[in-house]
Amino acid sequence: MTLYQPFLDYAIATLQQRLDLNPYLIPPGFERKEGTMGKGKRQEDVLTTSHAFKSPKLRQIRAAHVQGGASLQVLNFVIFPELNYDLPFFGADLVTLPGGHLIALDMQPLFRDDPTYQTKYTEPILPIFRAHQQHLTWGGDFPEEAQPFFSPAFLWTRPQETEVVETRVFEAFKDYLNAYLDFVAQAEPISNPQETKQILQAQRRYLDYRAEKDPARGMFTRLYGSEWTEEYIHGFLFDLERKLQTAS
Repeated sequence: MTLYQPFLDYAIATLQQRLDLNPYLIPPGFERKEGTMGKGKRQEDVLTTSHAFKSPKLRQIRAAHVQGGASLQVLNFVIFPELNYDLPFFGADLVTLPGGHLIALDMQPLFRDDPTYQTKYTEPILPIFRAHQQHLTWGGDFPEEAQPFFSPAFLWTRPQETEVVETRVFEAFKDYLNAYLDFVAQAEPISNPQETKQILQAQRRYLDYRAEKDPARGMFTRLYGSEWTEEYIHGFLFDLERKLQTAS
């Protein structure tokens, strides 16, 4: 089963079509990793692949794709802008576990409570959000500490049927990604030192939170051990601090 492969294929093809795309270095040992989950007759082979690109306005475009049979399918696809753009992050967490599907799509804001920022980056996508929310109902509570990192257009749903993921969720993913790339096309660089400092602080807050609270940590630790997992999280998935240290 490769539930989220079409999502990844579509994303890469669309990025290649719409951006001046270049490879982004994936540290050794992370491009492909194999493991097993479960025991006895329930044992499943699990394959994790990593994909990464960059473009002139986007520092890192990366995906972690986990395939482990019908009860474990994950695609975590995130876009991090360069530090001299006020663009939000693009975030797609598409997760299938034995208990069902967990879907989160958003353009995660740098400055959630800034009305000017919301006017620029949230209001234009609210019609897309509302159109898909009719078919993908709210997935229920999520941690209060996470709320500052999500926009009012956060699409969070727990569809029961796999067919809904293959159709409705896929259409929402396409619409959100293309709307994000529209923002990228229009984005102008920011040269004001105070503003770029605020952007760096906002990016760090987001990445620190995501790295600390990464829900995949337990799964990866069981599959590949804690040393590999921590290096994967800090050295690839959320690598800004490492990049800043290298540059300084």
